[in-house]
Amino acid sequence: MKHQHSRAFDVVERIGLSLPHVEAATRYDGSPVLRVAGVFMAGVATHESAEPHTLVIRADIDDRESFIEDAPDTYYLTEYYRRYPLVLVRLEQVTDEALRELLALSHRLTLPKTRLPKQHPRRSESRRGKA
Repeated sequence: MKHQHSRAFDVVERIGLSLPHVEAATRYDGSPVLRVAGVFMAGVATHESAEPHTLVIRADIDDRESFIEDAPDTYYLTEYYRRYPLVLVRLEQVTDEALRELLALSHRLTLPKTRLPKQHPRRSESRRGKA
């Protein structure tokens, strides 16, 4: 079962690792997760209430209802996960483009929970093209 999860997680890992400060890791039970500076960002849903091949990502509690309403075949929640700022994603139903957006959203929501220094654009970058 873990082997199947790992295969389903390959695309998630490839996309997630392209984001700054993201690292691949495993939970105590051996299931794969992505972390930002050691803080959970996304992973395989392992609770028995989740369907197989489900990704769990951070999501704003107000926004996740919109995800579920707009695409109930892709997004869902179980009672166990409802208490957390997360949404469940059926990996077989989500496109790579949507996955990229979801992981970017989860990344943005994870950053404030880390001890990473706040990122500010450098003046040279914001004024690029002006001499």
